[in-house]
Amino acid sequence: MHHFDPSVEIQDYLVFGEYGDVNPSITDSSTYTFLNPNTMKELFDHEVEGCFLYSRHWNPTNKYLADALAKLEDAEAAIVTGSGMSAIACSVLQLCECGDEIISSRTIYGGTYAFFKNFLPRHSINVKFVNIQNLDDVKNAVTNKTKIIYTETISNPLLEIADLPKLGRIADDHNIKLMVDNTFSPIFITPLHLGAHIVIHSLTKFINGTSDCVAGCVCSSKEFIDQLMDINSGAAMLLGPVLDSHRAASILKNLHSLHIRVEKHSKNAQYLAESFEKLGLTVFYPGLKSHKGHTLVTELMNDGFGYGGMLAIDAGDAETADKLMAEMQFAKVGYLAVSLGYFKTLFSSPGHSTSSEIPEEERAAMGLSEGLVRISIGLDNNIEKTFFRIKKCLISVGLIKE
Repeated sequence: MHHFDPSVEIQDYLVFGEYGDVNPSITDSSTYTFLNPNTMKELFDHEVEGCFLYSRHWNPTNKYLADALAKLEDAEAAIVTGSGMSAIACSVLQLCECGDEIISSRTIYGGTYAFFKNFLPRHSINVKFVNIQNLDDVKNAVTNKTKIIYTETISNPLLEIADLPKLGRIADDHNIKLMVDNTFSPIFITPLHLGAHIVIHSLTKFINGTSDCVAGCVCSSKEFIDQLMDINSGAAMLLGPVLDSHRAASILKNLHSLHIRVEKHSKNAQYLAESFEKLGLTVFYPGLKSHKGHTLVTELMNDGFGYGGMLAIDAGDAETADKLMAEMQFAKVGYLAVSLGYFKTLFSSPGHSTSSEIPEEERAAMGLSEGLVRISIGLDNNIEKTFFRIKKCLISVGLIKE
């Protein structure tokens, strides 16, 4: 484990409002005035600290959030975007041109898979999907056209662990970028310390934590963030995935409680995973010693936050999975809904929702069962009571005996 504590960095990040407010002022404006015409001209050439031109480029409120997220990931700089997918798309399109290639883990979020599989080839950018656990597969896929190795720290939905240090060395050896989606593991894994060059988040999930907005971010070197925001050639500037300043202010407030929430999500998930395993269920959770990535993730993670709030169980088939989820919602365990990181428990069947973009034969090849139920564990104060409710549901659908 590592002893880096991102919560300390965020705690020490102080931004005062216009009148000494403890919360930063929200800049509710699309455009900005200049006392000197030369300053406006200068901004079209390069960033000028404290000066803003147009909110598609930078907004003070968004800048506050971006700077806080850079501290979260110990990055030189960051930007915020209107969604996690826009953060991924802008980063990829900034790095890749017609004829370039990407090596991607095959176990990734369905939206990312669809973007890689269906959209990028239309622009002559080819993506090779590999088993990211097999480093020889990764090495063998690299060509002189490869620009990116793409992976999720903890994969969606199978919770596989990427060996970021070894992937980072492969990327460095070939002068390419390791891009990592860290949405499942905010604060307890810091990919930039482990070999990553670019870190993506869907802020929609754990970082915001209240399931009331859609947002994303990119954390990386100042050089790369400047490229993304370049007025003349930046993908994030020209494609325009702007996050509303009121939402940015709200996310910034929620970011300050992330360490408390992740620790509680993790504690609850660990309890449920261990309890499910004792019942004889097939459980996917990196905090279990039986998980094939347990030793690796323990080596990679920051100390004190646990193993995250995501787990999955295999109900065997789609019909049983559907019955179980319906029973759990009726029993007030949580909501049958996509997404994750909410303060209440959310559950869905990835094969028919968040991973449905992946063809059935490819889901089978990666081990994504039709009966898989992905569960984002909430902040329940009495997790024992929650387990009791789930156990009754498991009995009801015939997964365990009374």
